Amino acid sequence: MQVFRGISIAPGTIKTIFRAFKYPNYRVFYYGQSVSLIGTWVQNIAMGWLIYRLTGSGLLLGTVAFAQQIPSLFIMPFAGVLADRFNRLKVIIISQAAAMIVAFILAFFVLTDTVTIPIILVLAAVNGIILAFDTPFRNSFVPDMITKKEDLSNAIALNSSLFNLARFIGPPIGGLLIVAVGEGWCFFINGVSFLAVIISLFAMKVKVKIRERRKASLLYELKEGVFYAFKEKSLRYLLLLVGVSSLFGLPFQPLLPVFAADVLKGEAEMLGLLTGALGFGALVGAFFLAANKNISSIPVITFRTALLFGAGLCIFALSKSIALSFIMIAATGFGMIVHFNSTNSIIQNISDEDKRGRVVALYSLSFMGITPLGSLLAGWVSEFIGVPYTVFAFSLFCIVSALIFGKKLPVVFYKLARKTKKNS
Repeated sequence: MQVFRGISIAPGTIKTIFRAFKYPNYRVFYYGQSVSLIGTWVQNIAMGWLIYRLTGSGLLLGTVAFAQQIPSLFIMPFAGVLADRFNRLKVIIISQAAAMIVAFILAFFVLTDTVTIPIILVLAAVNGIILAFDTPFRNSFVPDMITKKEDLSNAIALNSSLFNLARFIGPPIGGLLIVAVGEGWCFFINGVSFLAVIISLFAMKVKVKIRERRKASLLYELKEGVFYAFKEKSLRYLLLLVGVSSLFGLPFQPLLPVFAADVLKGEAEMLGLLTGALGFGALVGAFFLAANKNISSIPVITFRTALLFGAGLCIFALSKSIALSFIMIAATGFGMIVHFNSTNSIIQNISDEDKRGRVVALYSLSFMGITPLGSLLAGWVSEFIGVPYTVFAFSLFCIVSALIFGKKLPVVFYKLARKTKKNS
């Protein structure tokens, strides 16, 4: 198919990228999420700008991110155990409804001009608790909608494309809305957007899998899942790579308002465009991964994009040029999303079915539970050496961890090949 002069898409590529759409439940899920996630990114951009407008502090940006993400460190492992026990669809509906209520409460405080940093911290923590329960259920729910194992990595990649399409569209809209009507209405719009995903979840017809009733305690099953994940060398290497990338790489995101305002001398629109460029790179990366049908190539892709993530962030941190910053943040987004989602794909493919929820929870914990520690650390270090040099120093750890993982690729290749052969 001809797109532009000299640029074409091979026949069947579009069908390959969207092959998970042949599952009706997945389509409904995708469409509902598409509306809700745009609202989420409108809120994210408004939250960052609100905090920086009220305080002008990089430390408080990191602290609020810490408050939202730290519940994952304690709750998510147990939520992973529950995801192997309970009806995943029902729990996701409850968690989405709870997140909607939090958005409306936040909108109320901002619109009535009664918002304070302690209120923001409390609501961020509540949102973090909801997210800590929701994430393992939502991630392990994807295979419940996909009946063929070979389409699982495509569904995961499309989920990522949706998230990053929202990241691309939502922040610029959020930046414009902040200027036009203020942060409060951004939070209200996000609350309304949750209705789309809740309605789509009620419309789904998922066959509930009958799970064996377990007599073991939550703590025992948690220990069983952790032991299983770290006994398997391939899972251990993947989780450690994600953990280091999360601790030192992902904390750059809550610090983006500093780059927009102080480094690039912009306003809220600059923050929205910068976040949109990150989302654009991530969106391209998600479609790149979705188009890949050769699962045996994913470990190499994971290594290369982990390296790209660190290198792109390294250059972005020191850039004072708007053009170079946009290019590097897009490259960072591409590397980040392909790195994390290809890792997720490998983990879901090589994990045993009865332990999938717990392993996915450990994966989610590796970036959602560890990232707040990195955010807090980055906020503290930035008080001494500044935000750009903090992000630069942290990016070097990401590069080193990617190089170490590259030496462990044969172990991951071997495990993936064995599991693929067993499932075929």
